[in-house]
Amino acid sequence: MDTKKKQLVTLTIDGLEVTVPEGTTVLEAAQKVGISIPTLCHDPELSNPGSCRLCVVEIELNGRKMRNLPPSCVTTVSGGMVVQTQTEAVRKTRKTILELLLANHPKDCLRCERTGNCRLQSYAYEYGADFPLSGSALDGVRQNYAFDDSNPFILRDMNKCILCGKCVRACGEVQGRFVLDYAHRGFVTRVVPEMDRELRDTACVYCGSCVSVCPTGAIIEKNKVGKGRAWDIRKVRTTCPYCGTGCNFDLEIARRSDSKGQMRDEVIGVASSIDAPVNGRALCVKGRFGMDFIHHRDRLTTPMIKKDGQFVEASWEEALTLAAARLQGIRAEYGGDAFGVLASAKATNEENYLLNRFARAVLGTNNIDHCARLCHSSTVAGLAASFGSGAMTNPIEDIAKTDFMLVIGSNTTESHPVLALSMLRAIRQGTPCVVIDPRKTELAALAYKHLPLKPGSDLALLNAMAHVIITERLYKEDFIKTHTEGFETLCEAVAETTPEWAESICGIEADLIRDTARRYAGAKRGSIYYTMGVTQKHTGTHNVMAIANLALLTGHIGREGTGVNPLRGQNNVQGACDMGALPNVFPGYQPVTDASVREKFARTWAVKVDALSERPGLTVGEMLQGAHEGRLKSMLIMGENPVISDPDSQHVIDALEQLDFLIVIDIYLTDTARYADVIFPACSFAEKEGTFTNTERRVQRVRRGIQPVGDSRPDWQIIGDLAAAMGQDFPYTDPASIMDEIAMTTPSYGGYSHKRLDREGPLCWPCPAEEHPGTPRLHTNGFVRGKGKFHAVPYLPPAEQPDDEYPLILSTGRRLFHYHTGTMSRRSGLEEVYPEEHLEIHPDDAGALGLKDHDWIRLSTRRGAIEIPVRTTDRIVAGMVFASFHFVEAMINKLTNAVTDPIAKIPELKVCACRIEKIDGPEGYVPPAHKRVLW
Repeated sequence: MDTKKKQLVTLTIDGLEVTVPEGTTVLEAAQKVGISIPTLCHDPELSNPGSCRLCVVEIELNGRKMRNLPPSCVTTVSGGMVVQTQTEAVRKTRKTILELLLANHPKDCLRCERTGNCRLQSYAYEYGADFPLSGSALDGVRQNYAFDDSNPFILRDMNKCILCGKCVRACGEVQGRFVLDYAHRGFVTRVVPEMDRELRDTACVYCGSCVSVCPTGAIIEKNKVGKGRAWDIRKVRTTCPYCGTGCNFDLEIARRSDSKGQMRDEVIGVASSIDAPVNGRALCVKGRFGMDFIHHRDRLTTPMIKKDGQFVEASWEEALTLAAARLQGIRAEYGGDAFGVLASAKATNEENYLLNRFARAVLGTNNIDHCARLCHSSTVAGLAASFGSGAMTNPIEDIAKTDFMLVIGSNTTESHPVLALSMLRAIRQGTPCVVIDPRKTELAALAYKHLPLKPGSDLALLNAMAHVIITERLYKEDFIKTHTEGFETLCEAVAETTPEWAESICGIEADLIRDTARRYAGAKRGSIYYTMGVTQKHTGTHNVMAIANLALLTGHIGREGTGVNPLRGQNNVQGACDMGALPNVFPGYQPVTDASVREKFARTWAVKVDALSERPGLTVGEMLQGAHEGRLKSMLIMGENPVISDPDSQHVIDALEQLDFLIVIDIYLTDTARYADVIFPACSFAEKEGTFTNTERRVQRVRRGIQPVGDSRPDWQIIGDLAAAMGQDFPYTDPASIMDEIAMTTPSYGGYSHKRLDREGPLCWPCPAEEHPGTPRLHTNGFVRGKGKFHAVPYLPPAEQPDDEYPLILSTGRRLFHYHTGTMSRRSGLEEVYPEEHLEIHPDDAGALGLKDHDWIRLSTRRGAIEIPVRTTDRIVAGMVFASFHFVEAMINKLTNAVTDPIAKIPELKVCACRIEKIDGPEGYVPPAHKRVLW
């Protein structure tokens, strides 16, 4: 509500004078002064039907009482209104309403899962309502609908439904799915999934929004059944460990008996909260139902040492002593350059900072990197060169403020589902959106236009858009003169990149390219969103620079609703970059080549300045190549799984096998950990303190809900223990003390502390001082580098082109129901919904090869082959095939191309040449009956 443009209205509620903007409802006005009015159908995030009538009040206006008792949730305030919320008539009416609801309600409150957390039950207690006596006038017939427990996550018992409609509205208005609606009439009216089918047979994505708004036991989480009453459950607010959106939720923790009969705290689920800063109450299927991995039987609970090729359990002292001795021996014989360290986008900021210190000050190497090398290193390089900062420029909330969205190379609804809700809402409200992607993703299907370009041709299309904006003089001349440099260079570079030229390369009609360029340039507030479809190319940095060129041409930067917005993939990939998990910079992107920076960190870390190398280290790809060649002798890998996530997986395996000594810190025996010499069992996010930084640079708290599982330890403690075993005691007592040092050494984090974040909530960096409010939007007062820089970036084709031997193009990506290499998601109920991968292929290509759905094929590239079933879909361009990298059984990165961008060293995971051969499937193979295929 925009209070600045509305007249103020004063009224009296229960004797209290209240002043609110006109248009405010009586319910909202009462809540403003702490007066509680009961509601069942009302929800502040949803439209108001005013159907349950429980919120009735008495109102007097101009000396006359309103007829009847109006519902406060749909009655707007008027000046001089006098409202009474607890009169005898009001309370009697509310009691009658409740008893009418109870008249048809099951009498199983003693065993109902929602007991203690049921609003109907709570209000019945408050107003003295009870089930009507048998045979009385109010005693009604009770339904006997069958339960819907067809899916692994949600139980639906429509016998307990009071027809408030909140689930229907949440599904439609928040999620935009419209899976639920009313069916039938009169007494048999009930809420049903589409076509009255079981939930698993609909387009439901199991976000659980219906669960979060249901006021009774009609819709509940299956995984919580029988695990604890509301009064037994403790809640701890924390941040989701999946994608980079950074949703907040409450861990729900109950005291339960473990397999040995001992009482331990257990995470039984999560609960969303309307006051979560990024997501409100919305969560995706992974965030709400993907937490089983915390207590999964596969958790590593004790250190492991490999002896005679087999892992055996060891004590912490034995494992740390062995690891320290081997590292010290390698350092003494070969020096720091013999080490490689992989940090983690799943670990906290504090843990990545500490690993940074361990690598540089203890091992003596700048060979530290992490998975950002595989996703957004080209963003960091490209945007830093164009703007001076390599991060998302605008907050997620600005999606609602844009006039035109350009989404390129991002399957947002599957990779960032909750963030995508803002995009879908904007589209429903009329915001034009153009999606550029070889696949017709869900967002593309709903957008104003979908441009299905040929894989790897992004740069041609982007340069053609720049050509249109320049030749038609659609650019912002004053902005360019004041805030940019290099305009003439760009004009010269794109002089010949006409839409007709681009059409011949990318397959998009020239008129569509012109229309997109004109709409973006002509918008008052245009914004661009992209992910790995842009960055995972050998021209990835240039692709990012070309996107930045468009923003600089149009002035769509530094304002609300504009910006260049790379959507970060993993929960803390932004934070891991910020903490210096990169080979050329210390925390805060401070160059290792800068002597003053090295002096600062040497003082802080209590080492001699010459102990910190001035030479940039190796990227992850270079480390693996160095290991393969015998130059790199040892690696420490924290929470990464390069055997599955990195390109040319066999090369990764060969490299790891060449190492003299490999340490892995993880919560599971991953496919990478199998090659380790020592494995240290780490804690999950639910067992430790710290912070994550989400895609919009928002630093958020991670809070411990339970004690470490088994004998596991948090990563920060493991790193400190290993440093101590090597003779360098770290001074930190807890993650809060590490954050205090981060604030001292890292300018953009200077204003952060755990105490402040606990007190004020999450803040976006840069936040240079304790009194600073944070920076939701970058470049509002100019660019970090002084002026924004245009770059001439000529088109180059993909490194591998289809030919007679490999006639198709393979691209990779993500699925809604899984995450990264499946380490967490495949150890949860998500595995039941999506148990295997398939290869998407266009019907024309399938027909030419004699393939139909569920046929098995051998998919080959120049690096290897895998076997996988196929699924035909016209939502992919002909000549291209697609699969995710979540499944070791279909190790897609065994096939991908390791050729890299020469600037950012990011591999070209999105495009490589492949061929398909039809084969016999595994004996007895039966396709999963209910594997969810959304698009």
